[in-house]
Amino acid sequence: MMVNEISQRAQNKMNETVEHTRKELTAIRTGRASLSILDGITVDYYGTPTPLNQVATLTVPDPTLIAAQPWDVSLIPKIEKAIRVSDLGLNPANDGKVVRIPIPSLTEERRRQLARKVHEIAEHGRTAIRLERRDANEALKKLLKEKKISEDDEKRGLDLVQKQTDLHIQQIDELSKHKEDEILKI
Repeated sequence: MMVNEISQRAQNKMNETVEHTRKELTAIRTGRASLSILDGITVDYYGTPTPLNQVATLTVPDPTLIAAQPWDVSLIPKIEKAIRVSDLGLNPANDGKVVRIPIPSLTEERRRQLARKVHEIAEHGRTAIRLERRDANEALKKLLKEKKISEDDEKRGLDLVQKQTDLHIQQIDELSKHKEDEILKI
């Protein structure tokens, strides 16, 4: 049925939006060592930008340190440079074999900046979900106008899409609150 197809497509896109928002939020540094903060870093590996986790073994030996042990020690300067030029504010050091990345504790001002960034990411996610709702509602209204569905089917479809929208926005709000609590309570 066409209403169910529209509803399912909207739900799939909303799920993708929630997952994208979750990934963006995990990349925000909280003062604790987490390998996910290095997800966006790429290293120039023989002329090819390669994700850091594909050229080195990453470990968290203690809560304030990440260690990157490259498989090719000639990459150490490139790994250090890639981490320094990222906007993470990290300052790596090496001992010739391993790059150590200390995670500094957050200042109160930096915590507030990160909390604002969390709100910004969450709002982008909510906006994307609302756009999906709008697209689904327009598709339903178009089907009604073309007399391919009844008014009852349209109403049922609009209600279904609204419930999905509310559910996905609630998920983003929960992710946002959890991340904000993580940042502010350290």
